Amino acid sequence: MSETGAVAIPVTLSTASVYPLTCAEAFQTAERLGYDGVEIMVWTDPDSQSASRLRELAEQHGQPVRSIHAPTLLLTQRVLAPDAWGKVDRSIELAQEVGATTVVVHPPFRWQKEYARDFVDGVATREHDSGIVIAVENMFPWRARNRAIQAYLPHWDPVPQPYDHVTLDLSHAATAGSDVLHMAATLGPRLAHVHLADGMGSFKDEHLVPGRGAQPCGEFLELLAVQGFTGTVTVEVGTRRLEPDRREADLAEALAFARLHLDAPREPSHAGAATQSHGGLATGPAGRHTP
Repeated sequence: MSETGAVAIPVTLSTASVYPLTCAEAFQTAERLGYDGVEIMVWTDPDSQSASRLRELAEQHGQPVRSIHAPTLLLTQRVLAPDAWGKVDRSIELAQEVGATTVVVHPPFRWQKEYARDFVDGVATREHDSGIVIAVENMFPWRARNRAIQAYLPHWDPVPQPYDHVTLDLSHAATAGSDVLHMAATLGPRLAHVHLADGMGSFKDEHLVPGRGAQPCGEFLELLAVQGFTGTVTVEVGTRRLEPDRREADLAEALAFARLHLDAPREPSHAGAATQSHGGLATGPAGRHTP
């Protein structure tokens, strides 16, 4: 429970936040800093692919695995399975085996035409059959020589798409030039998971510590508290070039920032009021429902 009496929103650490350190080191860091659990970015690290090893680490460090990020990055094309649906299915199995409730996936790349054709229905069917939330993450247009390139199908922005659950990444939104407060209000109960990071709006996906960029990270987190958000906030910031002490300090700062603003609900902003006027989180998903 928070100081306000509301159920506290869990703040977890993505293993991507300690890269290139190992999955095991991410659990150690999460325990040392007092996070509420871990999100596993499935990577080439064997521990990130092993349910038995993840259960062992979770028990050892008192850090539950709350979400699994499927290996849908360009650099993980051969991880878990050689095909896209195989990666998703194996990620769902991994989530079930470790007790995670959410699997984060990216929309298909535009060259994955067969995968993209069945993506919306495939996600809905797998959610229904598995009981696992599959939250499609917002991405951003790729840019080259001042041209925006549509790299994802059906689109990099999941908000107008008929997904039942969405992951909102604030750094990706900064790169895309998207309004995260409007996105949250529009998504309502479809917003199932958050990747907390900041950005300055450059073409580079920056994943800054929240509060160091131009995103309204604090206001966004306060809006989640007002709306009665029931998902998880995962810190996903870039620390790969930092010395150990600086990495530790940045991850501690990100956690403190998240808890400060999640525990400080206030009168809803216009964006929050717009959501509440439609029933808030009691409203059903505005899109395709699972069968």
